[in-house]
Amino acid sequence: MRIDVPGLLAEYLRDAADVAVRDALRGGRTIRRGQGYSLRVAAPLSVHQAALEACAALAADGAAPAGRKAYRVYADRVEAAPAARGMTAGTALSA
Repeated sequence: MRIDVPGLLAEYLRDAADVAVRDALRGGRTIRRGQGYSLRVAAPLSVHQAALEACAALAADGAAPAGRKAYRVYADRVEAAPAARGMTAGTALSA
């Protein structure tokens, strides 16, 4: 699945504990977006979900508004990805 990761999250995940997440980010393609950028990452949905879990601290209370928004945008993209490919939630987990 190709999903755009907001640049703020990509920078945060650069030192993630999960090797699969780091490898996926290294293979991503930078896409300029206005003042910032996104990283287009092609990886299995499970890797995107692991990345989302790894950056959950950015969505916590007390986090910067930009971090919360970047997390929310990425979470929405990850959640919408199976539907965009015509999969149900059950088949997306096994894909």
